[in-house]
Amino acid sequence: QVQLVESGGGLVQAGGSLSVSCKASGRALSDYAMAWFRQAPGKEREFVAGISRFGGVTDYTDSVKGRFTISRDNDKNMVYLQMNSLKSEDTALYYCAAKISRAIDYRTSTYNYWGQGTQVTVSS
Repeated sequence: QVQLVESGGGLVQAGGSLSVSCKASGRALSDYAMAWFRQAPGKEREFVAGISRFGGVTDYTDSVKGRFTISRDNDKNMVYLQMNSLKSEDTALYYCAAKISRAIDYRTSTYNYWGQGTQVTVSS
């Protein structure tokens, strides 16, 4: 199994940038497709971005395309989400998730491991 710990959240003004990170420990990160999800108060957890096991394939929800970039470094057991041009609607608790498969998936139920989340707050 793998343990995931997110970091890097915080408060940023609209239009600004922020990067969040996910540190994995345990089993080799390259065994997992990885994703970032987010959950705003009163809303369901939603897929934000995903990356295949070796980074060759990425996918994003439409609302963040062109603004967010997911990346990974398997040697460092790290996954990153660079967020630019942030909007107030990006405010949420951001979760890192791991899936024992090479395929990215939008469904929370398909991910095997989750971090505790890191809060991102965008002020308008």
